[in-house]
Amino acid sequence: MEKEEVNWKRKFHTKILYMNKLQLIETIQKKKTFLCVGLDTDIRKIPKHLLECEDPVFEFNKAIVDATLPYTLAYKPNLAFYETLGWKGLLSLEKTVAYIRSQAENVFVIADAKRGDIGNTSTQYAVSFFGQKNENHNFDAVTVAPYMGEDSVKPFLEFENKWVILLALTSNKGASDFQLLKYNDRYLFETVLETSKQWGNASKLMYVVGATQAEMLTNIRKIVPENFLLIPGVGAQGGSLEEVVKYGLNNDCGLIINASRSIIYASQDTDFAQKAAEEAYRMQREMEGYL
Repeated sequence: MEKEEVNWKRKFHTKILYMNKLQLIETIQKKKTFLCVGLDTDIRKIPKHLLECEDPVFEFNKAIVDATLPYTLAYKPNLAFYETLGWKGLLSLEKTVAYIRSQAENVFVIADAKRGDIGNTSTQYAVSFFGQKNENHNFDAVTVAPYMGEDSVKPFLEFENKWVILLALTSNKGASDFQLLKYNDRYLFETVLETSKQWGNASKLMYVVGATQAEMLTNIRKIVPENFLLIPGVGAQGGSLEEVVKYGLNNDCGLIINASRSIIYASQDTDFAQKAAEEAYRMQREMEGYL
């Protein structure tokens, strides 16, 4: 394992990079896209011919990155799909992030980890993703659950040029169990938005808002007009890009639209990368029209 690690790290020439808010906006304007490709790589769904490779998950991700990079602002590996494979999955994740960082152009990289725990535990989580000398998890941002309060989120906000993406209003069926409960005449997720504004500004905090909740974006923008919103649910989950843009776009764009299955599994045959590129290009062209 140690020999393999040395070999791929030498091969990729990874860079420790970051993307602040101004750079994020400039990249959107330059590439004319606010697309995020979700790397929810399920080894049971990748093309069968890749299973013959030494690291099928990484080879799949590498091909997806090569195919979609021209049309993409960000990549978002979902850690559950890597952790389920044990240390081999985490190695695939490391190699994937290293490969993305080896590209000539800078890309926003999100760890979809949904962390959040008591302060000392959150501190360890924050270091694992953002530690300044941590070449293993070279991420720009991490998703965090806010429901344990300020001390569970603050450790992530202490790292310069790193982002926290708080879960606000998600696209899953169970979102109504808690997020849409009324609390002091407001939805609970609206209280989360309002309270968290005291923890960090729009250069440090983003929020997850599901595309299937697009009708809520008008009120959300009243509370957090300047923050970026990470919007999952466009594509396989049925969310409308047009509706999200209509209600959520701000003067800086302010949106990162994630699509996972609709891009990475556009085909499960040997043409999977080409079909992923075609779908990413289609979405990029639509986004360019809105910009």
